[in-house]
Amino acid sequence: MEINVSQLLQDPIGSTRDYRIDEVADITGDGKARIKGECNLLRIQRNILVKCALDTEVELTCSRCLGQFRHPLKINFEEEFLPTVDVTSGVPLPAPEEATAFTIDEQHIIDLTEAIRQYSLMAIPMKALCSEDCAGLCPSCGKNFNEGKCDCPAQDIDPRWSKLTKLL
Repeated sequence: MEINVSQLLQDPIGSTRDYRIDEVADITGDGKARIKGECNLLRIQRNILVKCALDTEVELTCSRCLGQFRHPLKINFEEEFLPTVDVTSGVPLPAPEEATAFTIDEQHIIDLTEAIRQYSLMAIPMKALCSEDCAGLCPSCGKNFNEGKCDCPAQDIDPRWSKLTKLL
């Protein structure tokens, strides 16, 4: 997901370019995912402001039943990309003060892959569920309750909690 911005860096401040993204990339480290959406690049001062609205799907493991499922992700981000070389003279520019800043390489190419990867990882839910009503696993035998009940005997309730069963 590389975009050449040499012309945009030479355009006046406020110039924009719109790009449609439809590529396959490994954003979670466990396989390729199709990423679709649009990115808007805006020329500001000496930098490029990138605004993207992207959609993809990732393979996740349900935290209740441990089953695999596809989860859609909406990735929206706005990041500033800093040049490393002056576009007119070719003179190297000082390194950005922030070590984690996104940069434009020496050939004036913006690589969106790392930004998309970072924002994708932040968009993944902390407790992924295959469905809101996932029943989980039997703590004794490990049977998936979504596929049916298990043959384990009913567990005795701790006598300290027995008064709560009357509420059900």
